[in-house]
Amino acid sequence: MPKTDVGRIVGKQLLRCGTSVGANYRAVCRARSTAEFVSKLGTVIEEADESCFWLEIIIEASLLKQQLVNSLLKEANEITAIMVASSNSASKRKSKI
Repeated sequence: MPKTDVGRIVGKQLLRCGTSVGANYRAVCRARSTAEFVSKLGTVIEEADESCFWLEIIIEASLLKQQLVNSLLKEANEITAIMVASSNSASKRKSKI
């Protein structure tokens, strides 16, 4: 990231939400019920989606070359999609109980 105010701010935001994905996913793995699992997974989805947002800002603001960011954005979108699918599956299972 560029060593500018914008670069530092955006970089810190991305760092916060990106690391939050992992920390909150760990909490998901320790959920005591399906309801808690789905709830905590919602936080993971929000943080993963926010990571996508900041990566898109990096591209739109030309803070880094798009080629450098594209693979990270793709992976962040994939993680978001996986978590959404997992949440949907768990919610369906919960409603059948």
